[in-house]
Amino acid sequence: MPDGPVIPDEIRAFLDAPRFATIATLDDDGAPWQAVVWFMREGDTLLINSRRERRWPRNLERDGRAAIAVHDHEKLGHWVGLRGRAEVARTGAGAVDDIAALARRYGGDPEAFRGQDRITFVVRIERTYEYWS
Repeated sequence: MPDGPVIPDEIRAFLDAPRFATIATLDDDGAPWQAVVWFMREGDTLLINSRRERRWPRNLERDGRAAIAVHDHEKLGHWVGLRGRAEVARTGAGAVDDIAALARRYGGDPEAFRGQDRITFVVRIERTYEYWS
């Protein structure tokens, strides 16, 4: 076990800003699948949410391994990479509440997602990377 937090303080601060992330999951044939997602950091985890019928959530339900890249749109050569395992946290009304919270974080309409079949994952971060060009 690491001595300190899995996510260093400077990366925590970076992740606390509303940035877009690209998540990579594994299809059932082992091929990578990527999607751009909203996220929210909670300790050493990330909360992510999607419609249940999309491919990347189905991939995570089958195989929880995920790699995530978060780009810094203000410093084009800077990005943070995270690797971890996702677990289903909520479905149904709880997952709709989660996407509403994410919408507020990203300046979207929290009511736009009402009535959708949503799923929320918590990604437990195991490793972080920070890149500067």
